Amino acid sequence: MGAVFVFGASVPLLIYAATVSARLRQLGVTAPGATIALAGGVLAAGGLGLSSLLLWTLSRPEIMTDGPLINALYYLVFLTGGVAHVVMLGLLTAGIAVPALILQLVPRPVAWTGLGIAAAAELATIVLIWPQASPLLPLARFSALIWLVTVGVLLPKRRAARNRREHAVPGGPS
Repeated sequence: MGAVFVFGASVPLLIYAATVSARLRQLGVTAPGATIALAGGVLAAGGLGLSSLLLWTLSRPEIMTDGPLINALYYLVFLTGGVAHVVMLGLLTAGIAVPALILQLVPRPVAWTGLGIAAAAELATIVLIWPQASPLLPLARFSALIWLVTVGVLLPKRRAARNRREHAVPGGPS
């Protein structure tokens, strides 16, 4: 039953990634940040979805008798829904935080917090060689999700006048 809910949770994450990427482009982000956010969000949702399908497979009675298969599936669930998901969630967070900081789309402390969370999420890669670092996974995951909701509320609907092309300095960046 839990696998079904995790699979269901991957869908809104994917929708969020597509929506926030489009919003960043609408707000004038031409740097790779919007694309990094989209790619990170798609991969994070994909990792979460794949891990839930593998978890569902683990729940099947016919699998319960095959010890080596159970171990392999267990590690795949952990890798896709843990390390891969969190690291990609870090890319989504960084892809939003960097342009938000540069273009002042959200308050600076919020953007810097996002960068810190993204760094922690990327650092979670170390779990692959040092499993004792696994507390980074829920720390980065839950703080990133809270931050993503916060930024979703704070991102402006349209560009501020100071960031619009018609207010750009001739010969300067647009």
